[in-house]
Amino acid sequence: MGYKKWGKEISFADLAVKTSLEDNRSLKMMKRINKVVTWRNIEGLLREYYEIGTGKEGADAYPPLLLLKGLLLQKWFHIPSDPELENQINDRISFKKFLDLPLDKPSPDHSTFSRFRGRLSQEALLKLNNGVLQEFAKRGLSINEGIAVDARLVKSASKPMSNNALRELKEKRDTPDGRLDKNGNPLKFRRDLDSDWTVKNDEPHYGLKEHASVDTKSGFVLATKMTPSSVHDSKYLPYLTVASCHTKEPIKKVYADKGYSGEPNRAFLSLNKIRDQLCGRTPRLRS
Repeated sequence: MGYKKWGKEISFADLAVKTSLEDNRSLKMMKRINKVVTWRNIEGLLREYYEIGTGKEGADAYPPLLLLKGLLLQKWFHIPSDPELENQINDRISFKKFLDLPLDKPSPDHSTFSRFRGRLSQEALLKLNNGVLQEFAKRGLSINEGIAVDARLVKSASKPMSNNALRELKEKRDTPDGRLDKNGNPLKFRRDLDSDWTVKNDEPHYGLKEHASVDTKSGFVLATKMTPSSVHDSKYLPYLTVASCHTKEPIKKVYADKGYSGEPNRAFLSLNKIRDQLCGRTPRLRS
């Protein structure tokens, strides 16, 4: 097993869109990001946590850096699911260029992104995100002036189930037989068991909730945390604030709507000498 490789020769697809790419603003932004970040440093850090593709047997795997950059695109552009990430990579030339994926090659399957994420611990994902943001900081981009904290609902890729059915499935999954398919082999694809139900604007929602902190000046997503959708937003303000510290400079301000303005969060900000903007006007979160 190794990694998939593509030649550098120009394809018919590249020639067909060459003229239209000259003034493509999205592509110019992706190129600027690629110039700012020393990706070989991130790739070196990634290899410490991800070993798929380093063995001698099996089919070639997608380069882990390509998959990581795909997850970064998902964060930066608030793409709600892995199937939609796959769709947008296939649909957007700028995304393919950012990933160094030839225009005539399809995106990795959405399940590939899901398995990649599942094989990395939360600690690894946080360190990798830190590494990217520290690369920005090296170029003089301030990312600690202030952060805006918010949450959004993410639709599950799995078919909705009742909470009772989910509980029974989780109990079965914890048994030896529950980790095997009908032929007795280890399961390759697993149903999403973290999603649950909540109600927003009188509409039921089945899925997850992404808690995120965004730099108010640059719009960079600094930290994220996925939870079942029923988890209350306010619980994750301290976590996101701490996880947003990617340099030695402290976070100066935290903005959030009134849903975060309980006494525990205010006490946390006061204790850490962070300016409390929880009830102020929250800056628009940019992707």
